[in-house]
Amino acid sequence: MSITTIIVIASAALSIIAFQNRDLMVKLLFNAYQVVHRKEYYRVITHAFIHADFIHLFFNMYVLYLFGNAVEGIFTNRKVFEYYFPSLEFWGTSNGYLYFILLYLGGILFAVLPSIRKHKDNPSYNSLGASGAVSAVVMAFILLLPTQDLYLFFIPIGIPGFIFGAAYLFYEYYMSKKGGTGIAHDAHFTGAIFGLVLLIILKPGFVLNFFQQIGQLIGF
Repeated sequence: MSITTIIVIASAALSIIAFQNRDLMVKLLFNAYQVVHRKEYYRVITHAFIHADFIHLFFNMYVLYLFGNAVEGIFTNRKVFEYYFPSLEFWGTSNGYLYFILLYLGGILFAVLPSIRKHKDNPSYNSLGASGAVSAVVMAFILLLPTQDLYLFFIPIGIPGFIFGAAYLFYEYYMSKKGGTGIAHDAHFTGAIFGLVLLIILKPGFVLNFFQQIGQLIGF
């Protein structure tokens, strides 16, 4: 069983339990005030394993399952890694699992940094969901396979990953500045940036490969 599948199962199970136990949900929510002033650091992690409702849960876990298994497969399978990146040295299966866990947990941690800065003195601000970590995984996939077509529910044609990624970053950044949506767009943006930066740090050769794939697609 993949790490991605384990995360999906754990998130679904805990979310469903929390749907029926309001006290538990409140206890696990991310609340910057509680984290900073009452040292409830566990909230930084637990909020990513609960969701607001079944639609929120389904969307995050569906995207994570698709992209997470793809990224995890590249990270941990030598044949898959060498197929896509023949000029790069495989870092080893054990390291691959470690790096994938770091990608997901790091996405969770970095996604809440803007909220800690902005809401540390606001006890009424809460957030929940795995969107920041999922954004990290999706952007990692786009860096690895930038010309892979991505399909959205409401758009019947494929969009090359690098175009989708650029549009996603722009949208999340713009909406985070605009505010007023009730959605933690800053968490999505920060999580996505973390996914890119981590992979570049782990293996800088991914950057050259990224531009080579795009160049081949457009005929350069």
